[in-house]
Amino acid sequence: MPNQNPADPQTLTAEEYLKVNYEPSDRLAVVVLNRSQGETIQRIARAEVIASPRFQAWLRHKNAQGSDIYISQNALNDDAEGRTKADVKTIRHVYLDLDRHGDEALAKVEASSNVPKSNFVISTSPGKYQVIWKVEGMNQAESEHLMRAMVREFGGDPAATDSTRVLRLPGFFNKKYPSGHKIEAHEFSSQTYHLEDFKISLAFSQSSAEPSTQLTKAERGPTRQRTPSEHDWAWVMRRLEHGEPLDKLIQKVADYRDDKSNPQYYARLTVTRAYAFFKISRGENPQEVARAIASYPPHSSENGEEYARATVQRAIEQVARSRQHQKSEVASQKLGLRMTP
Repeated sequence: MPNQNPADPQTLTAEEYLKVNYEPSDRLAVVVLNRSQGETIQRIARAEVIASPRFQAWLRHKNAQGSDIYISQNALNDDAEGRTKADVKTIRHVYLDLDRHGDEALAKVEASSNVPKSNFVISTSPGKYQVIWKVEGMNQAESEHLMRAMVREFGGDPAATDSTRVLRLPGFFNKKYPSGHKIEAHEFSSQTYHLEDFKISLAFSQSSAEPSTQLTKAERGPTRQRTPSEHDWAWVMRRLEHGEPLDKLIQKVADYRDDKSNPQYYARLTVTRAYAFFKISRGENPQEVARAIASYPPHSSENGEEYARATVQRAIEQVARSRQHQKSEVASQKLGLRMTP
């Protein structure tokens, strides 16, 4: 239980949470995800519509039928039909998704003088929390830079640092658990914060960032921050180095990236491609690599063997390009040394 305030914090209903966090006219994305049925529904509507009795009744019905309910954290453009970065109109929140060692990480946030008191701590499942701050006057780059800095400081899911993120809507049940887990939002502050209220260092620490193996340094560019997908790729590569099995990796990625319209498709695609690159770059037999991933085509209707062969061939070409690039860099460095007076 969060303890940022010695008094019992207020727990809000879904309707109350929407009303205190958004302007009535804010256009938001609601994602309704049923994993067992493979169904994903996204609805974009004004906050006042989403908070209405009729819309809430529909969400409660879908939740009772096994769907998880999510809400976008930032307001979308008036003509937005999706929730890409270009669709974000106004930054309303910054957040931390404390999905590992949640109680310890939350205690660290609460004890820190580098961040203001959070507006909400949402209990998403036992020992896991989402920490929410209401903000204004921030642009996308500032908000995402701040969230990455907080992940480096406190831990949490590095993939949950994009401004298009959807988080669980309080008042509903987490359907990952057979008995369901009630999503509760505990309110600790009614303030709206600005960038200067966060004292955490925004300086990028090279030692805390691991290079992505999906793109070369030249392809990434000198200053571009990694996308959530690149973070996922790098995480999968680390787990493969520790010998984690494919099936467990796929399920973990699907669980982490439940913001995706089809988490299983995304997880299978990411993990099998990473696996093929990992094994081919280490000299594994391509046929053995193909056999290992043939059981995990992204679409269940796909021919697993054909998908595996194509994925391995793609990995072979990637590895060849990567090695050629490394040779070119070494040659350039040697030439530079010879030309140095």
